[in-house]
Amino acid sequence: MEKKEFLDGDDLETTSMEPLSPMSQMLSSPNLFIVITFGFKVKCNPSAFVEGFKTTLINAPRFSSKMVINYKKKGEPVWIPVNIRVQDHVTVPDLDYTNIKNPDQFLEDYTSRIANIPMDMSKPLWEFHLLNIKTSNAESVLLAKIHHSVGDGMSLMSLLLACSRKTSDPSALISNTWATPKPVKSMISAWWLIAGFWFIIRVTFTTLVEFFKLMLTIFFLRDTKNPLMGNPDDGIQSWKVVHWIISFDDVKLVKNTMNMKVNDVLLGMTQAGLSRYLTTKYDGYTMAQKKRILEKIRFRGAVAVNLRPSTNIEDLANMMTKGSKCRWGNFIGTIIFPLWIKSENDPLEYVRRAKATMDRKKISLEAFIFYGIIKFTLNFLGGKAVEAFGKRIFGNTSLAFSNVKGPDEEISLFGHPISYIAGSALVASQALNIHLISYVNKIIINLAVDTATIPDPHQLCDEIVEALQIIKSAVQDKKSHKMEV
Repeated sequence: MEKKEFLDGDDLETTSMEPLSPMSQMLSSPNLFIVITFGFKVKCNPSAFVEGFKTTLINAPRFSSKMVINYKKKGEPVWIPVNIRVQDHVTVPDLDYTNIKNPDQFLEDYTSRIANIPMDMSKPLWEFHLLNIKTSNAESVLLAKIHHSVGDGMSLMSLLLACSRKTSDPSALISNTWATPKPVKSMISAWWLIAGFWFIIRVTFTTLVEFFKLMLTIFFLRDTKNPLMGNPDDGIQSWKVVHWIISFDDVKLVKNTMNMKVNDVLLGMTQAGLSRYLTTKYDGYTMAQKKRILEKIRFRGAVAVNLRPSTNIEDLANMMTKGSKCRWGNFIGTIIFPLWIKSENDPLEYVRRAKATMDRKKISLEAFIFYGIIKFTLNFLGGKAVEAFGKRIFGNTSLAFSNVKGPDEEISLFGHPISYIAGSALVASQALNIHLISYVNKIIINLAVDTATIPDPHQLCDEIVEALQIIKSAVQDKKSHKMEV
């Protein structure tokens, strides 16, 4: 049951309040949160984490504030600072590890169990679980459960970087940076003027088209009913959270060979994997009939887009401090991404289609318009209208998708070298959430599914992993053929 606190009377005069951002308003339900798994190369020392959180985590305002309802502001939620005791947010379960026969399955069940418990809204919205359990990929595990209104993937990744240090130099921050924009060449020549004018026309036209599609989705355009799409009116019955680690080098091989971005390859891999999975769900049909069914499916994803300007690691580390220019919280937009769900003979077509669609989305202002609509709705219609808006967007599409770039060199968290980072954002009205996180030479595929709709998430994950291998083999065959010619 949702538990809310209210501010009234003298509390309104004496309490320092901060309103939630538009996107945080949309994500203010107790059922919307992010579950992150940190795998470590050594056993956990609980006291080191408690002391570490005291000196780093609670410096972030959202981690030392709680959400309350201000009835004088149309009943909208606000942040208020509170005194915090870190130990109340850290759980070290008393487990008999010697009797756990399948540690990987135990971790998966434990993660899924905490994913099915709504957030306690009466205190700051975060908690950690420390498990000294040896799995296939780690010696111990830290599970973080953080409400989505606290921050998006970029905010939480920046917080991780600010708290961590290089394993090669325990006193140094990680040195990699997010890509900075390339300097724009001077448009003095007539050619540059023409090219610039044509680019403006393309941006304007593409934005208008994507805005029209967005409006259609908000009001009535729903994806075709398919085995991966739940009924938003029923809500989520039971979350299951799984992850799988793949090689970043395999993704880079496809990226470099096809001259694309990493995100294009990941979206192409996802399209191919979903197509393979859906093909198995139409038993009793011939392959020709299955192909026709897939060709008629309207299947789209709500893809999260970071709206912050490119920043370096120092800005990210300073994000916790007051007055930082790098925006904390949920400064993200969403694009409606049509996925190529087809039975293709050429596996590379999935990647080409992903690139073509993403190139079109990149030159549109759809993500900024989405954020603007949320802000406008909040200012003029209030938080309830924003929540209803979010339910329409996520209820009319088949899945949520995001890709977060993690550190490209090994780091440690409070003296614990990290083996991998997995994370899933749980969006309550969608039965399938796919989130990808990179860490050094790995990419972790994270699936959060409603088992009432998708009872076999491991098969779905296997199909996505297998799709990458098929795409990789096709790229290698293509390179070999070119060399022979």
